[in-house]
This record gives sequence, structure tokens and C-alpha cells, in this order.
Amino acid sequence: MSAIGTLRTGHVGINVTDLGRALGFYGEVLGFAVLAEGKEDGRRFAFLGQGGALTVALWEQAEGAYDQDRAGLHHLAFEAESMDRVRAAEAALKERGVTFAYEGVVAHGEGAPSGGIFFHDPDGTRLEIYAPQGAEGAEAPTPDAPTCGFF
Repeated sequence: MSAIGTLRTGHVGINVTDLGRALGFYGEVLGFAVLAEGKEDGRRFAFLGQGGALTVALWEQAEGAYDQDRAGLHHLAFEAESMDRVRAAEAALKERGVTFAYEGVVAHGEGAPSGGIFFHDPDGTRLEIYAPQGAEGAEAPTPDAPTCGFF
């Protein structure tokens, strides 16, 4: 253990091009509530979460879409209660025309019990909703590497 002690992820900040559009996606589609919002000209942001706990901070300060070839965030994964919830999320996202990285639920690796769905927010940031169990029998899109790894 380091001198700092044990660290846990508190929240993730994401740069977006259009805060209103991002709020529609992260709020209406993914179900996060707005905990706080700043609308000052040129300095718009929103803090989102569930049950009062901060999960995602959105910052309207990007000028272009997500670039997977640049250093920084690779993807953001949300753990669901069960594979049934993952499949319900998949159906809701498909209804809204969200772009997916893979078709259907995929395993995190060949034979892994965990797996989920991989998709993109309106700015192209890669997101994942997964469950630790229930993906048994689902294929892994890349047999020799973790599913959540290479694009």
C-alpha cells in the first residue's frame, strides 16, 4: 500500500461539446439526476449522480468529438445490478438510436462470466454498462485481448 492509503474512484469528469445534449443523454437515457448545474456564460457544467452521490461531472469545454487516438479517458464503465439490467439498458439505448461498439452483450474475455454492452455518448466517448455475472456463453469480440481494451 502506498503512503496515500487506499483510493477509490469518486467521480469522472467528461468534457462535452453541448451541455444540453449531454444532459439529455446522461440524464434521460442513462438515468442520472442533476445534482448541481452552472450556467454562467462560457462556463457551463453539471454534476450528475444517483441517490445523491456524484458520479459524472460534465464540462462544456470541448470543441470537437472524442478522439480515441489521444491520451486520456479510454472508456467509462458503469456496473449494473444484473445482466437483466444490462439487457434493459441495451434495449433503451437502441430505442434512442445510440451507436454501439459491438452488437449485443459481449463477454469481457473468452469464457468470462462478466460482460456488457459498449456504446458511445453524443460526443463519441466510449461507455460500458456491465454486470459481473451472467455473460457466460456470450462471445468475446477479440479472443486474445480484453473486450474493453483496443478499439
